[in-house]
Amino acid sequence: MKLPEELERTLRAAIDRIIPADEYPGASQSGVGEYLARQFDKDLQPLVKDYCAGLAALEAESVTRFERSFDSLTDEEKDSLLTQIEAGKVATTWTVPPQTFFKLLTNTTQEGFYSEPEQGGNRDAVSWVMIGFENN
Repeated sequence: MKLPEELERTLRAAIDRIIPADEYPGASQSGVGEYLARQFDKDLQPLVKDYCAGLAALEAESVTRFERSFDSLTDEEKDSLLTQIEAGKVATTWTVPPQTFFKLLTNTTQEGFYSEPEQGGNRDAVSWVMIGFENN
């Protein structure tokens, strides 16, 4: 399933704060977005509605608090907002509990980052290289 462009930008910005680039590529550079797109048509299909509702709420929260879209915030602002959402401290109405969405977002981001490369994430086995796992 292809997300609407605005939600895609929000997702990309969020996953890159959960797993930011350092000496290794971050989440989006490692294919986590592609992994999630595949999973939205497979294992995550029952959760797509909640995922989209959470991304829309994250975007609304960003606009309410910072008067700009989530993807245009500084890294510090994104981190602050995600921390507030993780704690359930929101200023807008959410149709999915913010803490539930945060857990879903972080868990699926990690899944994509550490998955087998054939599943669409972990491009070039970057996370395996990072942790010293040899793919034999």
